[in-house]
Amino acid sequence: MPNTPPLQRLLDDLHLDRDGDTPLYEQLAEYLTTRIEKGALPPGTRLPPHRDIASQLEINITTVTRAIAELKTHALVESRPGRGTRVAAMEAPNIDFQTAPSNCDDVIDLSVNRPALDLYTKTLSGSLATLADDPRYTDIQDYQQPVGPIWARTAYAQWWQTQGLSLDPARLTLIDGAQHGLSMILRSVTQPGEEILADSVTYQGINALCHTLGRTLIGVDGDAQGMSPEQLEAICQRHTPRVLFLVPCMHNPTTRTLSKERRQAIVEIARRHDLLLIEDDVYRPLQHSPPPPLLDMAPERTFHVSGFSKCVAPGLRFGAIASPADYHHDLAAAMRIDCWSSSPLTALIATRLLESGDMARIIDAQHAELVARHTILLERLGKQSLWSQPGATHAWLLLPEPWRGTDFVTASAEQGVRLLPASAFTLRKVAPPAAVRINLAAARSRDALAEALSRLDALMRRGHHYMHDIA
Repeated sequence: MPNTPPLQRLLDDLHLDRDGDTPLYEQLAEYLTTRIEKGALPPGTRLPPHRDIASQLEINITTVTRAIAELKTHALVESRPGRGTRVAAMEAPNIDFQTAPSNCDDVIDLSVNRPALDLYTKTLSGSLATLADDPRYTDIQDYQQPVGPIWARTAYAQWWQTQGLSLDPARLTLIDGAQHGLSMILRSVTQPGEEILADSVTYQGINALCHTLGRTLIGVDGDAQGMSPEQLEAICQRHTPRVLFLVPCMHNPTTRTLSKERRQAIVEIARRHDLLLIEDDVYRPLQHSPPPPLLDMAPERTFHVSGFSKCVAPGLRFGAIASPADYHHDLAAAMRIDCWSSSPLTALIATRLLESGDMARIIDAQHAELVARHTILLERLGKQSLWSQPGATHAWLLLPEPWRGTDFVTASAEQGVRLLPASAFTLRKVAPPAAVRINLAAARSRDALAEALSRLDALMRRGHHYMHDIA
């Protein structure tokens, strides 16, 4: 274990503003947080006693205690009797998270976010037979523009117009799914070490991306309505973030949808602090009358990412980025460096599905199935604390005492049901809530879903008895 750092070296860059509006304990907590995040205080480092810090800074010992309590809240330090306060070990986000459901007959896998029906493959089998008759078929053997063929971008924009989203084909970059798009954006507009903001509990893919790309991901707390504008403003005043990442419709994993008013408040803060916005909008096609996209409110700073993995099929690696004009060429350069362009074969398949109306019919059927499964959810778990909405692929189950997410996932696996705990979606420096994500669409059938939810309900009701049995 590293030794306690010399007090002078620990605090050598700290200059407290004793006349400012920010409380002294917040200044000290922010300073220590930055030192920990940058590696100046590695895991295991023992902090000096509170009284020594208070004496060095000429502040009240209570101020130091409150600052250290802030660090504990965000799981940055830990205290044990006889060992003092030490910097906690930071677990790297799990970049090998599950992407395909289990095929075991004795497991009902509700851990993977995927569409409920296999209409894509059934529709595709008929479409492929006539693919060679399409006049654009010869295009698939050649290199394409890095942003993708114009006929595919035009079809994409025209379909999204039916969803209330106005996209300019000339400003679109075709991508191999939303995760690919997020990677391109981060590499195009940010540098290693720059700060990215996101919900404290958010889509695990952005966590893994920032970790592997060397970007600093900072969580913003929220409430039942989504990200808190007040929390966002406070963090922007303390940090210098470059980008804010949001899943504004049917948020993954909590299902919360930002209202128009909250979106407007977030956009105002983004303009005030010159934040770029990444709008991951893959769930919009499944939501009835969603609020206007951030792209409409702030086109000059919004990267709108969309695709069909959640509403059609994850195997259809096809989506697009609508970007601010100033960054369109940067994305094209990133695509050219990566792979020259996305697959023109995939683009042609998707374009034909869009133009024929088959894509819309698949999405309508998926939505109807999800609404039916939402009804089953309410029938089996409606008396529990639950965040959900009709059409969502997933639900967010808040656990009663004494359950914690990881314990409940372990126990549910023993009952033959696979889930993901809140810790899979929680940023590294944030204590995960007691919750799990339930993927309604992942079950092979409605009956399988009903059975799995009944098992979960029984498990939750056992609570203390179950935990006592396994202790």
